[in-house]
Amino acid sequence: MNDQPVSDEPVTDEPAGARPATGEPVTGELATGGPMTGDSAIGGPTTGAPVSDEHGSVFDGLLGGDSSQWAFGTDFEDPLAGVDTSTPDGVDPAGLAAYCLMLGDDALIMSQRLSEWCSRAPDLEEDIALANMALDLLGQARLLLARAAAADPGVVPVLPEGSPVPPEDALAFFRDDRDFRNVRLAEVDNGDFAHVVVRLLLFSAARLALLERLRASRDHVLAAVAAKGVKEVAYHRDWAGRWFLTLALGTEESHRRLLAALDELWPLLAELTATHPLERSLAQAGAAADTSSLPGEVNAVLGQVLATSGVPRPERAPLAGVGGRAGRDGLHTEALSRLLAEMQVVARAHPSGRW
Repeated sequence: MNDQPVSDEPVTDEPAGARPATGEPVTGELATGGPMTGDSAIGGPTTGAPVSDEHGSVFDGLLGGDSSQWAFGTDFEDPLAGVDTSTPDGVDPAGLAAYCLMLGDDALIMSQRLSEWCSRAPDLEEDIALANMALDLLGQARLLLARAAAADPGVVPVLPEGSPVPPEDALAFFRDDRDFRNVRLAEVDNGDFAHVVVRLLLFSAARLALLERLRASRDHVLAAVAAKGVKEVAYHRDWAGRWFLTLALGTEESHRRLLAALDELWPLLAELTATHPLERSLAQAGAAADTSSLPGEVNAVLGQVLATSGVPRPERAPLAGVGGRAGRDGLHTEALSRLLAEMQVVARAHPSGRW
């Protein structure tokens, strides 16, 4: 899923990227759907580079004369190729797809918000760390959206005949906000650095606890995504926890900003740990994680961070939905509409484009 310019040339190759040392390496049978660190091809020459007599262009020598390799994007290999995608006995395919959309949309929208920090973090190391964590979640989103499409092809938006857009990209770029099932914590606008630290701490504490349970899923894809995701999200939670402590015990200004961010985001925590009726039914079938004990575990983890940092637990009521509906039901804040307008604009303008 790459929001990059359209090229008329088909993609024939792409450079391999090196994963920053701040995160876990991608391993296992689903590694093809992991953090996509090598998906962005190098752009072609735009300035007057010296011409080589031997090759005609200095860049031809790097690419063996095949200019099509300058195309942007990926070759759209199936991220679930070779994996058993059959629906377990006794599990409703439509319900399984909806559950995968919940988890996939959480990861996709949170990834987009983290990616907005690229080049804006306090220093280069944290800039790379935030970008790397965004890629981790993007990899999870790609696999989960692909699983949703495999379980129930009817969830995939209809595109023009002949469109090369794969199902997971269609779900990311061609759904409207009311069709997304992410929690509202993931979608609210970014604030300052304390804001991203608090948001990531709340999000990763809950997601890690959920993924740990999801490793026992009867669905092979969900179990594999969870097994790999536990390693990634454990790093996210630890990174956010360390920065929470640093800001809490830092300057008077950093402490003030941290408290302001915590006060703003705390009401969104309850939605993240609540059990949706769909989750409950799928958990009984052995496909989804049993999240009945999730609120207690997440609150215990956060309580430890707060106590160590000397920060009081906020006295804020959960943000209510409308008519009992919230993000899991397609009810979102205006922030999601603005985020999707920016994220989807190029794909929607060129639904038949080759990336």
